[in-house]
Amino acid sequence: MSRVLAGPWCGQNMADLGAEVIKIERPKTGDDSRAFGPPWLKGADGKDTKESAYFASANRGKKSVTLNLSKPEGQEIVRKLAVQCDVLIENYKVGDLARYGLGYDDLKKLNPRIIYASVTGFGQTGPYRERPGYDFMIQGMGGVMSITGERDDLPGGGAQRVGIPIADIMTGMYATIAICAAIAHREKSGTGQHLDLALLDTQVGILANQGLNFLATGKAPGRIGNAHPNIVPYQPFRTKDGDVILACGNDNLFNKFCEVAGCQALAQDARFCTNSKRVENREEITRLLAEIFAERTTKDWCDALEAAGVPNGPINNLQQVFEEPQVLARGMKIELEHAAAGKVPLIASPMKFSGTPLEFRTPPPVLGQHTDEVLRSLLRLDDAAIAKLRADGIT
Repeated sequence: MSRVLAGPWCGQNMADLGAEVIKIERPKTGDDSRAFGPPWLKGADGKDTKESAYFASANRGKKSVTLNLSKPEGQEIVRKLAVQCDVLIENYKVGDLARYGLGYDDLKKLNPRIIYASVTGFGQTGPYRERPGYDFMIQGMGGVMSITGERDDLPGGGAQRVGIPIADIMTGMYATIAICAAIAHREKSGTGQHLDLALLDTQVGILANQGLNFLATGKAPGRIGNAHPNIVPYQPFRTKDGDVILACGNDNLFNKFCEVAGCQALAQDARFCTNSKRVENREEITRLLAEIFAERTTKDWCDALEAAGVPNGPINNLQQVFEEPQVLARGMKIELEHAAAGKVPLIASPMKFSGTPLEFRTPPPVLGQHTDEVLRSLLRLDDAAIAKLRADGIT
């Protein structure tokens, strides 16, 4: 019972891991992200369908059931499904589902084993709990935009959001982990629980080293573009014909780089011989390395650095990403047969299991594609009952 990205991302993970996932959507319109186009999936004739690429990115492997939750009959169907299901994922505003008798306290009376995962902008408690939350505003409030982007004193400087909805996606990932942990706990205890996932909590939680840099010093880190706050050199450099990323995560790798680049003197220079010294003298070492990189092509640098075991890589656009031999070898692009668009390209889950490999069984569903199937198989409704629900505007 979630829409757009954070909750659906979690649901897609669960589907990839083998769960039967039933997506409850509004009749006629469905998940908001169904309208987030263009781009749209292409049909077999090469023309646009009405299926958005955005929706397809987060809803693989699910069954779509349409229900009007404003009607008591629709609410009752949710209750009957909740009795049979293990997990409910929802991203309604705090208290909204309780108004329909579908809150955690309501459903746990019917199914004490249910795991009820609430995904909201700000969580179930605190002064902001009733506010709506969207990824962009959470990136701003949660601090990541203050450390993302070029320095204010340089061309193009200023705050930037991450190029993907990172707060939504990571909240969906944490929700997946929490659900798996709750299932494991239920195996021991026999009872479910309410999981409270918030976008703002997640964004603060994934500040990682930058968050601790602040807590350790009391000084808020600023934006430094593509440089690393704690490691130098760990950034892109312009080459004769493009860009290459150099990632010297320790002094040994910096020494190897200097051998490849023919600048061994830099590795012996007291200003640059250790990472801490290079961080202190960031501007000077960056200026010297920029001059060196400009002398050779990107391919020359990548080949030479790879041969020496120095981490590096080009800055790919997305066409180049999906042409990378490693991406192809790892099966990160898949195709599934879609009900409206024929064979459609999708991005595979990155989870790899030696004993229980993932099976990508079904594509993102069209709206209401599985309503009748679910009502028949789980609730044992007959054709007449299903037809009445549709005629009454419940499904």
